[in-house]
Amino acid sequence: AADHPDTTGWKDLFATDLSNTIAPGGWAFTNGGLVAKDHDTLWTRDSYGDFILDLEFKVAKESNSGVFLRSGDIKNVLSALEIQVHDSADGSKYGMVAAIYDAMPPTKSMSKPIGEWNHFTITCQGSKVSVLFNGELVINANLNNWPEAKKNPDGTPNKFPVALKDYARSGPIGLQGLHGKAQAPVWYRNVKIKVLE
Repeated sequence: AADHPDTTGWKDLFATDLSNTIAPGGWAFTNGGLVAKDHDTLWTRDSYGDFILDLEFKVAKESNSGVFLRSGDIKNVLSALEIQVHDSADGSKYGMVAAIYDAMPPTKSMSKPIGEWNHFTITCQGSKVSVLFNGELVINANLNNWPEAKKNPDGTPNKFPVALKDYARSGPIGLQGLHGKAQAPVWYRNVKIKVLE
C-alpha cells in the first residue's frame, strides 16, 4: 500500500466558476462536488506536461466517465490517454476503473462501493504514467513500451491510430461527461494539481 500525497497548497485544477475551462457546458459545482449534466468533456484551458493530479470521485450504477490526460486535440477523444472512471468495468479488463483505457488494466480492483468516494493520484512524468488508487499503485506504465499503433505490449489490439509512445507529452486535462446508455452521474471533488519542474 502507498500513501496519497498531502495536497496542502496545491492548485485547484478548476476554478469554482469554471472560468479556466473551455466551454464548461453542463458542468457545475454543487455541494462541494463537480458534476456533469450532459456528455461534454470539461477541459482545462491550460496545457499540462509533467504533473501530479490528485482527485476524488464517486459513481452511480452504470456511471461511465474518465480523466483525460495531455490531450493532443480536444476534438479527438482518442488523442488523449484516459484513466477510466466507472462503477466496475465495461466488459473489458482494459475498461475497468483505473485502467488506462484500452491500453492497460489495473493490477488489482480497488473500487469502493457505489456512492462512496474513491481517491486517484495520477502522476505523468515524461513517458511514465502511474495511478495510485485508494492507496494501491495499480498502474505503472511507460508509454515507450507502446511503439506500435493499434497494439498493446501484451499483443492485444487497441483503438489508438497513433502509438502511445508518440502521444503528446503536454496538453489539456479533461473530465469526461455523461457517457454510456445509462447517462448516470459521476461526481468529482478536491481536484488538485502540482506541476513538476
